[in-house]
Amino acid sequence: MSLPNGNAAYDEEEELDLQAELDEGFEDIERKYAVDAQQGVENVVVVDNIPIIDEGKKQRLVDRLRALFDKAGAGVEEDRISMPWDDAAGTNKGFIFVTYPDAQQAENALRVLDNTPFGGKHTLYVNRFGDIERYATMPIGDAELPTGWKEKPYVEKDHLRSWLGDAQGRDQFLTFRDADVNIHWNGRNGNTEPVTIEGKPLKNSKWGELYLQWSPLGTYLASLHRVGVALWSGPKLDGPIGVNVLRFTHPGVRLVQFSPCENYLVTWSEDPLENYEGHPNPALRETFTADDEGNQIVVWDVKATRVLRTFPYERPSAEDGRAAGSFIPFKFSPDDLYIAKCNVGAGIAVYELPGMGLLDKKTIKIEGVQDFEWCPISDKDIEAKKQGKGKSSMLAYWQPEAVNQPARVNLMAVPSREILRSKNLFNVTDCKFYYQNQGDYLCVKVDRHARKAKTKKATSCNLEIYRLREANIPVEVIELKDFVPSFAWEPYGQRFAIVSTNDPNLGVQAPGVVVKYSLSFYARDPKKGDFACIRQFDGKIANMLTWSPKGRHIALACMGSATKYDVEFYDLDFTTDDNPNRKEAEPGANVTLLATEEHFGITNLAWDPSGRYVATSASAWQQSPEPGYSIWDFKGQQLVQQSQEKFKQFLWRPRPPALLPKETQKKVRKELKDYSRQFDEEDAAEENRGSAEKLAQRQREISEWNAWRARNVAKVEEERKVRGKEIKKKAAAEEKEEKVEEWVEELIDETEETIMG
Repeated sequence: MSLPNGNAAYDEEEELDLQAELDEGFEDIERKYAVDAQQGVENVVVVDNIPIIDEGKKQRLVDRLRALFDKAGAGVEEDRISMPWDDAAGTNKGFIFVTYPDAQQAENALRVLDNTPFGGKHTLYVNRFGDIERYATMPIGDAELPTGWKEKPYVEKDHLRSWLGDAQGRDQFLTFRDADVNIHWNGRNGNTEPVTIEGKPLKNSKWGELYLQWSPLGTYLASLHRVGVALWSGPKLDGPIGVNVLRFTHPGVRLVQFSPCENYLVTWSEDPLENYEGHPNPALRETFTADDEGNQIVVWDVKATRVLRTFPYERPSAEDGRAAGSFIPFKFSPDDLYIAKCNVGAGIAVYELPGMGLLDKKTIKIEGVQDFEWCPISDKDIEAKKQGKGKSSMLAYWQPEAVNQPARVNLMAVPSREILRSKNLFNVTDCKFYYQNQGDYLCVKVDRHARKAKTKKATSCNLEIYRLREANIPVEVIELKDFVPSFAWEPYGQRFAIVSTNDPNLGVQAPGVVVKYSLSFYARDPKKGDFACIRQFDGKIANMLTWSPKGRHIALACMGSATKYDVEFYDLDFTTDDNPNRKEAEPGANVTLLATEEHFGITNLAWDPSGRYVATSASAWQQSPEPGYSIWDFKGQQLVQQSQEKFKQFLWRPRPPALLPKETQKKVRKELKDYSRQFDEEDAAEENRGSAEKLAQRQREISEWNAWRARNVAKVEEERKVRGKEIKKKAAAEEKEEKVEEWVEELIDETEETIMG
């Protein structure tokens, strides 16, 4: 090779050096004059992973895509959709280009359409058009990264449910006092110990800013802050930022609500969102757009930490009975497929997740509707849904009386909107829905007023029991003359309990006034199929009840009283060791009051997930005179008692459903007696360990006292020597001869005789 100026040819090594210099120079020029791939195409997105179809189905596919875009709020005209075609194969290439009028609409489409299910086998993936070239030219391997790029090391996240692997099967609970938040293990016989990481108690100074909340399955711990919500998970809940920590920016957030499957999150703030386009905080600029301005409710995708949609907040009316900001108006379906909101008096808006588009593009119009509730899904329904055989979702709603029309309760299937059952009601003041946790029964508690009453104040109550698993959904009516402030179904069972009263002092706020309640237990007759009262306890003070999550046991507490703080424990299947298999003489014969205790200033009561322990707490937030908490076993024996100033929260950590199939669970219960000896030995060892620890502690304290006393006695003797007041010790012989006599009186027998005069 020779140079243009005619000089002698370079040797091979010199030629390579020259070529390298030229390449380096070209790279500098390319970097200097590089064209931004995004510039000019900011309004174009690429939608990938669409079905492969032939020419005959092209128009149908375009129509379905447009319908999906419209439902998600990212609608576009047909002429703005370009579908590349493979002429050789006669099919499309599996992606389309969508051109929006401006970049803002394109960004919104990217946010709401990415990872959206399409049909039964496809999920749409959306990217910016300019990102395609940028990703294609991204350096890989050992090549140098462009200027400003930083390679982040891969950090493996810990298992989000690692706490379930505790060898002793213990549950966790959280306490929040002043600004300190602690998480503890709850062991046998009241032995609690703090959760530790590398030998240090688990603490995080950032948790105690507002309040905390566990997710429904216990995976996340939500901490609320003035700038937003943080979700902590894994064995290192206080881990470094970015490791098992999800952050959701929402200024002034005050309430959070998880979906049942923990896929979505709703946050509410009293302060409306602002226009953050020029805000110095990049998190606000990237999270919200100008369309979100003025809204107060945000729906999030938890895993992607992205906004699905924002909504304005309508303050409840005075008739609603709930204070503004005390609840979030949205309710999730139990399978996380829908989220719905009741537009009081107009209808129910059901949105499909994650697209957040209205179901069938319109609100379900229901004149006068007041409230609704989703029906829970049983374990069998969950398994059936996994196999594609599950039944559709269902919700119940009620409408008040109108001119010439009675009140009405309806059951509706979703998404079909078919009315499955309808029932008319009269003289209705209010309705409350109570589902059994497996969706077998629904109780509609109907508060009624007298026919000729001038005011619509509730004076009596009816229980409308819907048998949801039976054909045509029959309804049984239980008429009560009393007011029912508390109702609860037994989990996994066919029993329920109510607290009722006809005391005229109800609602009277005066010193010394105590309202008396009746506690009633109802069960379904296996022969007749109707529900009947099997046991009733009158003259009770406790007014709030809660079932053990495993059923059978129930706890009651007296809430809201300034003088009474009773806590009662009941067993509905109590048997004795003498005759454990005895037949009931009559229904309800086994219902037994196990204990009546007291927790001064009680404000909250909650069962642990195992159903073996109950926690009662008194929160300073509710002006309790003696803040603190206590832990009891299901029999009513107090195991832990802690009085703490500025105590705020006590929260059990929830558990997810068991992974064992029903057959295996039945086998374990059947063979439980074979392992009871092993468990008894572990309980005894745990109790002995606690006794040994107490004995060792007492011995240490005695040794410390003796050492302290010996030091002080030596100091006193030294001081006496200095002052010449030394005590003369007795001679050794005298000490030996000294005798101490001790008199002990013992009563051998005692006889009483009565002499008749």
